[in-house]
Amino acid sequence: MNTDILNQLYRQVTGADPEQTTLMPASGSNRRYFRLTGVQSLVGVIGEDKRENEAFLYMADHFRRKGLPVPEVHAVSDDKMAYVQEDLGDGILFNLIEKGRKTRVFGSVEKNMLKRTLEQLCRFQFEGADGFDFSKCYPTPEFDRRSILWDLNYFKYCFLKSTGLEFDESRLEDDFEHLADVLLRSLSATFMYRDFQSRNVMMRDGEPWFIDFQGGRKGPIYYDVASFLWQAKANFPDSLRRELISHYVKSLRKYKPVDDTYFRNQLRHFVLFRTLQVLGAYGFRGYFEKKPYFMQSVPFAINNLRGLLKEPYVEYPYLNDLLKRLVGMSQFTDEMQRHMLTVRVMSFAYKKGIPNDISGNGGGYVFDLRAVNNPGKYDKYKSMTGLDKPVVQFLESESDIKTYLEHVYALVDATVKRYMERGFTNLMVCFGCTGGQHRSVYCAQHTAEHLNEKFNVKVELIHREQDLEQTLNHVD
Repeated sequence: MNTDILNQLYRQVTGADPEQTTLMPASGSNRRYFRLTGVQSLVGVIGEDKRENEAFLYMADHFRRKGLPVPEVHAVSDDKMAYVQEDLGDGILFNLIEKGRKTRVFGSVEKNMLKRTLEQLCRFQFEGADGFDFSKCYPTPEFDRRSILWDLNYFKYCFLKSTGLEFDESRLEDDFEHLADVLLRSLSATFMYRDFQSRNVMMRDGEPWFIDFQGGRKGPIYYDVASFLWQAKANFPDSLRRELISHYVKSLRKYKPVDDTYFRNQLRHFVLFRTLQVLGAYGFRGYFEKKPYFMQSVPFAINNLRGLLKEPYVEYPYLNDLLKRLVGMSQFTDEMQRHMLTVRVMSFAYKKGIPNDISGNGGGYVFDLRAVNNPGKYDKYKSMTGLDKPVVQFLESESDIKTYLEHVYALVDATVKRYMERGFTNLMVCFGCTGGQHRSVYCAQHTAEHLNEKFNVKVELIHREQDLEQTLNHVD
């Protein structure tokens, strides 16, 4: 790997040879990055596409003149195939929010970094576009119909066809055309970063700095917001996305009036488009180029798509149906099942002991039903269980069991939501009474059915003392 040109550029800037040249971790592009250390630490870049390099160099100079946080380019080779730039350190935003990405609980420090990044994004989109010569962009100067259909067909040929899913190409193209129409109604003379994601943001002294913007062009503001907040491996929970969208809109209002409802509705179409574009890239980089990082990212992008489809895209009926079939394919649902929350709901008798948690997590909720009026003290109910209609009628008319369950649902629902957001896979909910026959069976049965109806989780129902087990399958 010939780095002589980088050494020459380093000498041109510092007057000395670098003491060490280290290849930096590869990114998704074909550019190679090196850290050159010695009297000064610089980053050297060797690119394979001269026009792409020229686009970056123009943008870096323009943004620096606008006072925007990008690395300064110190020297460029005569053929424009290599350059050395300011070293921003190792504070990649993606890595700095790792705890939040893994637990889906983002602390105040992580949230502040994300909010500051979105504030700076607004500056790039509007201040960066001021005086910008979009003819310098590569491979295209603006977000247009051709580039939209190019990305949609990238998804079709590099991802969709590789799954083996059968589809009507003509009907799909009709919906692609309609999606392009919807996206193009948002055209504006703003800068569109295009690959705006947390791996392309560096944090230095608590402030975000932007890198790898060479694919930028004139285009709508929605695209970058969708790219950042729905980055597959960022793993942002919906509650955080809503909070960050509100913060972005607040920053956006410094530059233009915003109809909040219209903004969110239009953003939703860009999220769909960006998700399809990303899957196309993952298909090409993963399935064809066999790059493991992209293969590992596919389940995250599919999960994003699955979440989007909970609210149907009625504007694109065939595409919507096709994508539902796509996310329902066994190769993707099997992966989801491995990460799906299982709620084990159990009835038991206290005299036989509280059930053990086989997941190894030490147990969850245990609700005591012994204060509820007991049908078991009446002879006519002794041979029955909480599944039998006479016992159900007794409990619902002669006790406060419905009120009891309302409180249970409030607690358990909140926990299930949080566990799903954090990616937890096991929760145990147990109901105990004297004999594990009437009250506990009624409550376990109703709670399991309630959770199965309300949440996309696996529910395992066990009536321990009755030796009954059942798995409830959620139906969307």
